[in-house]
Amino acid sequence: MDRHSIREHSMYCVYQNLLCNKNIDEAIEDVFLTNEIDDFTKILVKNSIENKERYEGYINQVLTDYTFDRLGYIERSLLLMGCSEFDNKTAPASVIIDEYILLSKQYCDDDAYKLINSVLDKL
Repeated sequence: MDRHSIREHSMYCVYQNLLCNKNIDEAIEDVFLTNEIDDFTKILVKNSIENKERYEGYINQVLTDYTFDRLGYIERSLLLMGCSEFDNKTAPASVIIDEYILLSKQYCDDDAYKLINSVLDKL
């Protein structure tokens, strides 16, 4: 599985945890069809959830007209995962931002990619 696909599948896991409070290990097993995941997936899924409060604080600092709690669950998932990638330096910043813009264009409202771009660019 390539990194884009891992990001997409990881987004499903984080989304399920945020929306339904689904246990993250169960979400991983349901989405990835295994409970054994690589380090990159751990960063995207488990680290995003474990550091949610800290990342939420960073995000709220750069949001101007919203708060993290007012965002849609997919947008929240993408921003948490982006923070986790920045925190763990998984790729250059431009690559991370581009990946989350792409995912937001696929899964969010038409203009959500602008918000994702703006927030991640300021982090």
